[in-house]
Amino acid sequence: MQLTVNGTNHSLDDLEPDMPLLWALRDVLGITGPKYGCGIGQCGACTVHIDGVATRSCQVVVGDVWGPVTTIEGLGTPDAPHPVQAAWIAHQVAQCGYCQSGQIMQAASLLSETPDPTDTEIDDALSGNLCRCGTYPRIREAVKTAARSLKGA
Repeated sequence: MQLTVNGTNHSLDDLEPDMPLLWALRDVLGITGPKYGCGIGQCGACTVHIDGVATRSCQVVVGDVWGPVTTIEGLGTPDAPHPVQAAWIAHQVAQCGYCQSGQIMQAASLLSETPDPTDTEIDDALSGNLCRCGTYPRIREAVKTAARSLKGA
């Protein structure tokens, strides 16, 4: 079985095809950005992009992955963060930080589909990503800043 993660091809022939993608990422490949939160797809801490679509990696088995996987580690680089990552830093969104990789991945997916989202669209798109610290107002402002950045404003 072949899996492309953050632009790197991995041969995972020794894995069972019914292993959750989250486990393969964390336990086999050592990619720890996606977090185990609830295991039932309700908290969003494990959100990654599969072929550009925000997906709960705890709910997809490796045998069903339909395209390249991007995790928070592959979204940007330390020298060139993705505009959503840069906005998160600028707005000091994270408190405990546990949910933030999932929040960022969901926000990046939203902005790829809706370049100028309203508050309601932001709230709706990120409503499945839970933040125990309650940083939702800062999350919304960071998404707006990232949208402006992506538009070149």
